[in-house]
Amino acid sequence: MSVRNPPVLELGRYKTLVFDCDGVILDSNRAKTEAFYRTTRPWGQAAANRLVRYHRQNGGISRYAKFRFFNSSVLKLNHPKTAKGILAKNLARYGQILRKKLRQCEITSGLKRLRRETPKAKWLVVTGGDQKEVRAVFRDRSLAAFFDGGIFGSPKPKDQIIQREILAGNIRKPALYFGDSRYDHDVAKKTGLQFCFISQWSEVNNWKPWVKKNHIPTLRSLQELLIPPPKNKSTKR
Repeated sequence: MSVRNPPVLELGRYKTLVFDCDGVILDSNRAKTEAFYRTTRPWGQAAANRLVRYHRQNGGISRYAKFRFFNSSVLKLNHPKTAKGILAKNLARYGQILRKKLRQCEITSGLKRLRRETPKAKWLVVTGGDQKEVRAVFRDRSLAAFFDGGIFGSPKPKDQIIQREILAGNIRKPALYFGDSRYDHDVAKKTGLQFCFISQWSEVNNWKPWVKKNHIPTLRSLQELLIPPPKNKSTKR
């Protein structure tokens, strides 16, 4: 007897499926952590480690916000022109390091089949990653065609993107958001989307008590949504 998914995960209910990128579609969280460290290491190991801690504690927000934190709270820059120059330099260096890694990291299994099994749902990506960068990576890795609703990212924050797409009629409810961070859950609540936590590549520490306390549906990966194919029965001759 097959086990049915809880109602929130019965995909036929949803008009729109929204996916985070890092940690949900791509195994790219560790690549981003390394890129933040390498970018800020010239300011010292302690400074780089502080940014990495902030990054891990604030999964899902954009690199723009994280490097502004680095300028204001780690480097404590007061001169706007200096801060702007360092921000631009760090963004460029970070992007240079990350782009190569995004083209090499693992893609979640079963995405093509899941798209076939949800023909009536519109698919979107809403990520904290840079929009131009993610669109280029998805195009180069033959993923873009799955997302008929579009691929959206920073510098706009996720909640603003989702609200904009709801108002434009591109996201129609009921809608389900797949994410791997506390921030993703907050965004889903704020915008009225159902939420499912994907744990496989998440960097959320001690996530099990959090999802239990908040009654959050959880999957290890998107592949768990797929209905197992029927087994071939051998015929005795």
